Amino acid sequence: MSAQILIVEDDREINQLIATYLQKEGYQTQSATNGVEAVQLFTGSTFQLVILDLMIPQMDGTEVLRRIREKGSHVPVLILSAKSDEMDKILGLGLGADDYMTKPFSIGELIARVKAQLRRFLYMSDAPPESEPDPVLRHKGLELDLSNYQVHVHGETKTLTAKEFDILKLFMKNPTRVFTKSQIFQAVWNSDFMSDENTVMVHIRRLRTKIEQDASNPTYIQTVWGIGYKLGEGDPL
Repeated sequence: MSAQILIVEDDREINQLIATYLQKEGYQTQSATNGVEAVQLFTGSTFQLVILDLMIPQMDGTEVLRRIREKGSHVPVLILSAKSDEMDKILGLGLGADDYMTKPFSIGELIARVKAQLRRFLYMSDAPPESEPDPVLRHKGLELDLSNYQVHVHGETKTLTAKEFDILKLFMKNPTRVFTKSQIFQAVWNSDFMSDENTVMVHIRRLRTKIEQDASNPTYIQTVWGIGYKLGEGDPL
């Protein structure tokens, strides 16, 4: 059965354009033109991905996203918005969005990002349990439980989005490696198509606010100037 995608976009022409191209790729689609309708459709059906505009009537996109995550759903959400300010991206990704594209957009890039999100989501849904003797990664007071997606920093539970968790897992599984932004994007988003490196930077910034004692002076996720990021020594007890 093909993946079902919810398109939330109040511009009916754009909504129909996205639906047409997704259907050509073999996906099933449902469309909403306002936030209330979007929440009702999401509640009444099963979706594998949501494409969400932020500036929609009756209930804005950030509230729709908040309600999706409040239901405990991990379905990927791709924000498609005319809001290009970095703070809007930080807000959207911080609320639990998995990707962020700004208008005007390339339909080819949108399809590529949709496919990347679906590959990751469907793989995680179908993959058998990992047969690891210890599903917990540990590093200098940082614990990452792969079996239940829980993160603890010096015993304190931290709530991460799926992308933040995957970024942290990437570093903790490769504690001596320095990653470029492109390598992080390829590993976490499962795609070679990165047109905006701010996507990685925003997720790193949000991750730091959650696991570092001082996000402006990070010790777990350290910047290697001119190259990218690496796992650091962590906070002292």
